[in-house]
Amino acid sequence: MLPPYDPCTEYSHWDSGLWTRVLAASGVRNPFSNAPFSEAMLAGLAGGIGFMIFTFEYKETTTASAVTRFHPGPYTENLLRRSGAAVNIQQTGSAKLAQSRLDAALESGVPAVVRVVRGKLPWVAEDPLADMDSVDMAVVAREGEDYLMDDGGGQLRLLGAQELAQARGSRKADKHWQAHVVKGEGDSLTGEVLRQAVAETAQQLLTQQSPPGIPPGYAKNFGIMGMQTWAHRLLDSTSKLGWPRIFADPERSQAGLSMLHGLLAGKRFSGPGALRPLYSQFLREVALLGSLCPASTFRCWTRRPRNTRPWACTGTR
Repeated sequence: MLPPYDPCTEYSHWDSGLWTRVLAASGVRNPFSNAPFSEAMLAGLAGGIGFMIFTFEYKETTTASAVTRFHPGPYTENLLRRSGAAVNIQQTGSAKLAQSRLDAALESGVPAVVRVVRGKLPWVAEDPLADMDSVDMAVVAREGEDYLMDDGGGQLRLLGAQELAQARGSRKADKHWQAHVVKGEGDSLTGEVLRQAVAETAQQLLTQQSPPGIPPGYAKNFGIMGMQTWAHRLLDSTSKLGWPRIFADPERSQAGLSMLHGLLAGKRFSGPGALRPLYSQFLREVALLGSLCPASTFRCWTRRPRNTRPWACTGTR
Protein backbone atom coordinates (compact mmCIF):
# COMPACT_ATOMS: atom_id res chain seq x y z
CA MET A 1 0.00 0.00 0.00
CA LEU A 2 1.37 3.41 -0.98
CA PRO A 3 1.92 6.07 1.71
CA PRO A 4 -0.57 8.97 1.92
CA TYR A 5 0.23 12.23 0.18
CA ASP A 6 1.54 14.83 2.65
CA PRO A 7 1.05 18.44 1.46
CA CYS A 8 2.48 19.89 4.69
CA THR A 9 6.13 18.93 4.14
CA GLU A 10 8.48 21.89 4.48
CA TYR A 11 10.48 22.65 1.35
CA SER A 12 13.13 25.07 0.08
CA HIS A 13 12.47 25.04 -3.67
CA TRP A 14 9.18 24.64 -5.49
CA ASP A 15 10.09 21.88 -7.94
CA SER A 16 12.38 19.80 -5.75
CA GLY A 17 9.87 20.11 -2.90
CA LEU A 18 6.99 19.09 -5.16
CA TRP A 19 8.75 15.99 -6.44
CA THR A 20 9.87 15.06 -2.92
CA ARG A 21 6.19 14.83 -1.97
CA VAL A 22 5.10 13.15 -5.22
CA LEU A 23 7.83 10.49 -5.27
CA ALA A 24 7.28 9.69 -1.58
CA ALA A 25 3.54 9.23 -2.15
CA SER A 26 4.30 7.08 -5.21
CA GLY A 27 6.47 4.68 -3.21
CA VAL A 28 9.77 5.70 -4.84
CA ARG A 29 12.81 5.25 -2.59
CA ASN A 30 16.42 6.33 -2.62
CA PRO A 31 18.34 3.15 -3.56
CA PHE A 32 21.23 4.09 -1.28
CA SER A 33 19.14 4.44 1.89
CA ASN A 34 15.93 2.56 1.00
CA ALA A 35 14.09 5.58 2.41
CA PRO A 36 12.12 8.27 0.59
CA PHE A 37 14.29 10.83 -1.19
CA SER A 38 15.17 13.96 0.75
CA GLU A 39 14.57 17.27 -0.98
CA ALA A 40 18.30 17.98 -0.79
CA MET A 41 19.13 14.82 -2.75
CA LEU A 42 16.55 15.53 -5.45
CA ALA A 43 17.63 19.17 -5.73
CA GLY A 44 21.24 18.09 -6.17
CA LEU A 45 20.30 15.55 -8.83
CA ALA A 46 18.36 18.27 -10.64
CA GLY A 47 21.46 20.42 -10.93
CA GLY A 48 21.35 22.21 -7.60
CA ILE A 49 22.56 25.77 -7.70
CA GLY A 50 23.42 28.28 -10.38
CA PHE A 51 23.14 31.98 -11.10
CA MET A 52 21.59 34.26 -13.70
CA ILE A 53 21.08 38.04 -13.69
CA PHE A 54 19.35 40.19 -16.32
CA THR A 55 17.98 43.71 -16.59
CA PHE A 56 15.92 45.07 -19.47
CA GLU A 57 14.98 48.69 -20.05
CA TYR A 58 11.64 49.29 -21.74
CA LYS A 59 9.89 52.53 -22.62
CA GLU A 60 7.84 52.60 -19.43
CA THR A 61 9.67 50.32 -17.01
CA THR A 62 12.95 48.56 -16.18
CA THR A 63 12.95 44.91 -15.12
CA ALA A 64 15.50 43.02 -13.04
CA SER A 65 15.50 39.24 -12.71
CA ALA A 66 17.78 36.81 -10.90
CA VAL A 67 17.80 33.02 -10.62
CA THR A 68 19.91 31.16 -8.06
CA ARG A 69 19.04 27.56 -8.95
CA PHE A 70 20.53 25.50 -11.80
CA HIS A 71 19.29 27.44 -14.83
CA PRO A 72 18.43 27.41 -17.73
CA GLY A 73 19.23 23.69 -17.91
CA PRO A 74 16.60 20.93 -17.61
CA TYR A 75 16.07 21.03 -13.84
CA THR A 76 13.00 18.79 -13.55
CA GLU A 77 14.13 16.49 -16.35
CA ASN A 78 17.49 15.97 -14.61
CA LEU A 79 15.75 15.25 -11.31
CA LEU A 80 13.47 12.59 -12.77
CA ARG A 81 16.06 10.92 -14.98
CA ARG A 82 18.76 10.72 -12.31
CA SER A 83 16.44 9.60 -9.50
CA GLY A 84 15.88 6.25 -11.20
CA ALA A 85 12.10 6.55 -10.92
CA ALA A 86 9.99 5.24 -13.80
CA VAL A 87 8.02 8.32 -14.82
CA ASN A 88 5.55 8.50 -17.68
CA ILE A 89 5.52 11.99 -19.26
CA GLN A 90 2.65 12.77 -21.62
CA GLN A 91 1.38 15.83 -23.46
CA THR A 92 -1.57 16.44 -25.76
CA GLY A 93 -3.51 19.28 -27.32
CA SER A 94 -6.79 17.60 -26.42
CA ALA A 95 -8.40 18.56 -23.11
CA LYS A 96 -10.58 15.45 -23.24
CA LEU A 97 -7.63 13.11 -23.72
CA ALA A 98 -5.67 14.97 -21.03
CA GLN A 99 -8.46 14.43 -18.50
CA SER A 100 -8.69 10.76 -19.43
CA ARG A 101 -4.96 10.33 -18.90
CA LEU A 102 -5.12 12.18 -15.60
CA ASP A 103 -7.95 9.98 -14.37
CA ALA A 104 -6.05 6.85 -15.38
CA ALA A 105 -2.97 7.97 -13.45
CA LEU A 106 -4.99 8.75 -10.33
CA GLU A 107 -6.81 5.42 -10.55
CA SER A 108 -3.41 3.69 -10.38
CA GLY A 109 -3.04 5.15 -6.89
CA VAL A 110 -0.34 7.78 -7.48
CA PRO A 111 -0.50 11.58 -7.74
CA ALA A 112 0.05 13.20 -11.13
CA VAL A 113 2.01 16.38 -11.80
CA VAL A 114 0.49 18.83 -14.27
CA ARG A 115 1.66 22.18 -15.61
CA VAL A 116 -0.69 25.10 -15.12
CA VAL A 117 -0.79 28.86 -15.49
CA ARG A 118 -1.20 29.62 -11.81
CA GLY A 119 -3.23 32.80 -12.31
CA LYS A 120 -5.91 30.71 -14.03
CA LEU A 121 -6.61 28.76 -10.84
CA PRO A 122 -9.77 30.01 -9.09
CA TRP A 123 -8.03 30.86 -5.79
CA VAL A 124 -5.07 32.75 -7.33
CA ALA A 125 -5.06 36.36 -8.54
CA GLU A 126 -3.76 36.80 -12.07
CA ASP A 127 -0.26 38.26 -12.44
CA PRO A 128 0.67 39.02 -16.08
CA LEU A 129 4.40 38.76 -15.39
CA ALA A 130 4.32 35.60 -13.27
CA ASP A 131 1.77 33.97 -15.55
CA MET A 132 4.12 34.13 -18.53
CA ASP A 133 5.52 30.84 -17.18
CA SER A 134 3.66 27.72 -16.15
CA VAL A 135 4.22 26.01 -12.83
CA ASP A 136 4.13 22.32 -11.89
CA MET A 137 1.49 21.25 -9.37
CA ALA A 138 0.33 17.86 -8.13
CA VAL A 139 -3.18 16.54 -8.59
CA VAL A 140 -3.63 14.10 -5.72
CA ALA A 141 -7.06 12.54 -6.21
CA ARG A 142 -10.44 12.83 -7.86
CA GLU A 143 -13.54 13.48 -5.78
CA GLY A 144 -16.66 13.07 -7.88
CA GLU A 145 -16.43 15.61 -10.69
CA ASP A 146 -13.70 17.60 -8.93
CA TYR A 147 -9.98 17.20 -8.29
CA LEU A 148 -7.77 17.70 -5.23
CA MET A 149 -4.68 19.76 -6.01
CA ASP A 150 -1.60 20.51 -3.91
CA ASP A 151 -1.14 24.27 -4.26
CA GLY A 152 2.25 24.32 -2.54
CA GLY A 153 0.86 26.17 0.44
CA GLY A 154 0.48 23.24 2.80
CA GLN A 155 -3.08 22.34 1.89
CA LEU A 156 -5.12 20.58 -0.78
CA ARG A 157 -7.52 22.61 -2.92
CA LEU A 158 -10.65 21.38 -4.65
CA LEU A 159 -11.35 22.53 -8.22
CA GLY A 160 -13.62 21.49 -11.03
CA ALA A 161 -12.60 19.62 -14.16
CA GLN A 162 -13.23 22.65 -16.39
CA GLU A 163 -11.24 24.95 -14.12
CA LEU A 164 -8.33 22.51 -14.15
CA ALA A 165 -8.52 22.10 -17.92
CA GLN A 166 -8.43 25.87 -18.42
CA ALA A 167 -5.36 26.26 -16.19
CA ARG A 168 -3.60 23.36 -17.94
CA GLY A 169 -4.39 24.55 -21.44
CA SER A 170 -3.53 28.24 -21.12
CA ARG A 171 0.11 28.07 -22.25
CA LYS A 172 0.80 26.44 -25.59
CA ALA A 173 4.27 25.10 -24.81
CA ASP A 174 3.05 23.17 -21.74
CA LYS A 175 -0.52 22.48 -22.82
CA HIS A 176 -1.97 19.49 -20.96
CA TRP A 177 1.45 18.23 -19.84
CA GLN A 178 1.43 15.43 -17.25
CA ALA A 179 3.93 13.23 -15.42
CA HIS A 180 3.32 10.37 -13.01
CA VAL A 181 5.20 7.38 -11.62
CA VAL A 182 4.50 4.00 -13.21
CA LYS A 183 5.58 0.46 -12.37
CA GLY A 184 9.12 -0.45 -13.32
CA GLU A 185 12.48 1.23 -12.99
CA GLY A 186 14.20 4.04 -14.79
CA ASP A 187 17.95 4.48 -15.17
CA SER A 188 19.78 3.34 -12.03
CA LEU A 189 20.96 5.96 -9.54
CA THR A 190 24.64 5.16 -8.94
CA GLY A 191 27.69 6.86 -7.53
CA GLU A 192 28.69 7.78 -11.07
CA VAL A 193 25.35 9.50 -11.62
CA LEU A 194 25.92 11.55 -8.47
CA ARG A 195 29.40 12.53 -9.65
CA GLN A 196 27.99 13.57 -13.01
CA ALA A 197 25.37 15.73 -11.30
CA VAL A 198 27.99 17.53 -9.22
CA ALA A 199 30.26 17.95 -12.25
CA GLU A 200 27.45 19.55 -14.26
CA THR A 201 26.70 22.01 -11.47
CA ALA A 202 30.37 22.96 -11.18
CA GLN A 203 30.76 23.33 -14.93
CA GLN A 204 27.76 25.64 -15.22
CA LEU A 205 29.01 27.82 -12.37
CA LEU A 206 32.61 28.08 -13.54
CA THR A 207 32.28 28.17 -17.32
CA GLN A 208 32.99 31.34 -19.25
CA GLN A 209 30.66 30.27 -22.05
CA SER A 210 26.94 30.91 -22.29
CA PRO A 211 24.54 28.02 -21.60
CA PRO A 212 23.29 25.98 -24.56
CA GLY A 213 20.80 27.97 -26.62
CA ILE A 214 21.89 31.32 -25.16
CA PRO A 215 23.79 33.79 -27.42
CA PRO A 216 27.53 33.98 -26.57
CA GLY A 217 27.31 37.65 -25.61
CA TYR A 218 25.23 36.77 -22.55
CA ALA A 219 27.85 34.49 -20.96
CA LYS A 220 28.67 37.27 -18.49
CA ASN A 221 25.16 37.00 -17.05
CA PHE A 222 25.53 33.42 -15.81
CA GLY A 223 27.42 31.52 -13.11
CA ILE A 224 30.33 33.03 -11.21
CA MET A 225 30.82 35.50 -14.06
CA GLY A 226 27.22 36.59 -13.58
CA MET A 227 27.81 37.23 -9.88
CA GLN A 228 30.88 39.31 -10.72
CA THR A 229 28.94 41.22 -13.38
CA TRP A 230 26.17 42.01 -10.91
CA ALA A 231 28.59 43.11 -8.18
CA HIS A 232 30.30 45.47 -10.64
CA ARG A 233 27.08 46.97 -11.99
CA LEU A 234 25.68 47.60 -8.53
CA LEU A 235 28.46 50.15 -7.97
CA ASP A 236 29.00 51.32 -11.54
CA SER A 237 27.85 54.94 -11.75
CA THR A 238 29.59 55.76 -15.04
CA SER A 239 28.39 53.30 -17.71
CA LYS A 240 24.92 52.96 -19.22
CA LEU A 241 24.51 49.51 -17.65
CA GLY A 242 25.29 50.58 -14.08
CA TRP A 243 22.40 50.13 -11.66
CA PRO A 244 22.73 53.64 -10.17
CA ARG A 245 21.82 54.94 -13.65
CA ILE A 246 19.20 52.47 -14.86
CA PHE A 247 17.35 52.65 -11.53
CA ALA A 248 17.82 56.38 -10.91
CA ASP A 249 14.13 57.01 -11.58
CA PRO A 250 12.11 56.14 -8.44
CA GLU A 251 9.28 54.46 -10.36
CA ARG A 252 11.68 52.30 -12.37
CA SER A 253 13.58 51.47 -9.19
CA GLN A 254 10.38 50.46 -7.39
CA ALA A 255 9.23 48.22 -10.25
CA GLY A 256 12.58 46.61 -10.99
CA LEU A 257 13.72 46.01 -7.44
CA SER A 258 10.30 44.73 -6.37
CA MET A 259 10.50 42.18 -9.18
CA LEU A 260 14.02 41.22 -8.12
CA HIS A 261 12.99 40.86 -4.49
CA GLY A 262 10.07 38.64 -5.43
CA LEU A 263 12.32 36.30 -7.39
CA LEU A 264 15.02 36.07 -4.72
CA ALA A 265 12.61 35.78 -1.78
CA GLY A 266 10.38 33.26 -3.54
CA LYS A 267 10.87 29.53 -4.05
CA ARG A 268 10.26 29.17 -7.79
CA PHE A 269 13.67 30.32 -9.00
CA SER A 270 15.48 30.70 -5.68
CA GLY A 271 14.98 29.72 -2.06
CA PRO A 272 16.37 30.24 1.46
CA GLY A 273 20.04 31.23 1.33
CA ALA A 274 19.87 31.29 -2.48
CA LEU A 275 19.54 27.47 -2.20
CA ARG A 276 23.18 27.13 -1.09
CA PRO A 277 22.28 25.52 2.28
CA LEU A 278 20.10 22.96 0.48
CA TYR A 279 22.91 22.12 -1.92
CA SER A 280 25.39 21.84 0.94
CA GLN A 281 23.06 19.29 2.56
CA PHE A 282 23.02 17.33 -0.71
CA LEU A 283 26.82 17.19 -0.69
CA ARG A 284 26.87 16.04 2.93
CA GLU A 285 24.41 13.25 2.10
CA VAL A 286 26.55 12.17 -0.84
CA ALA A 287 29.74 12.23 1.22
CA LEU A 288 28.14 9.86 3.74
CA LEU A 289 27.87 7.20 1.03
CA GLY A 290 31.56 6.46 1.56
CA SER A 291 33.15 4.12 -0.98
CA LEU A 292 30.35 4.64 -3.50
CA CYS A 293 31.19 8.33 -3.71
CA PRO A 294 34.58 9.21 -2.18
CA ALA A 295 34.26 12.08 0.26
CA SER A 296 37.25 13.81 -1.33
CA THR A 297 35.18 14.27 -4.47
CA PHE A 298 32.64 16.37 -2.61
CA ARG A 299 34.45 17.77 0.43
CA CYS A 300 35.61 20.80 -1.52
CA TRP A 301 32.04 21.96 -2.07
CA THR A 302 30.90 22.08 1.52
CA ARG A 303 33.37 24.58 2.95
CA ARG A 304 35.80 26.99 1.30
CA PRO A 305 38.83 28.20 3.28
CA ARG A 306 39.85 31.82 3.17
CA ASN A 307 42.17 33.03 0.42
CA THR A 308 40.96 30.48 -2.15
CA ARG A 309 39.11 31.38 -5.30
CA PRO A 310 35.32 30.80 -5.26
CA TRP A 311 34.41 27.10 -5.42
CA ALA A 312 38.07 26.08 -5.54
CA CYS A 313 38.45 22.40 -4.80
CA THR A 314 40.55 21.76 -1.70
CA GLY A 315 39.99 18.01 -1.51
CA THR A 316 42.50 15.44 -2.67
CA ARG A 317 42.59 14.65 -6.38
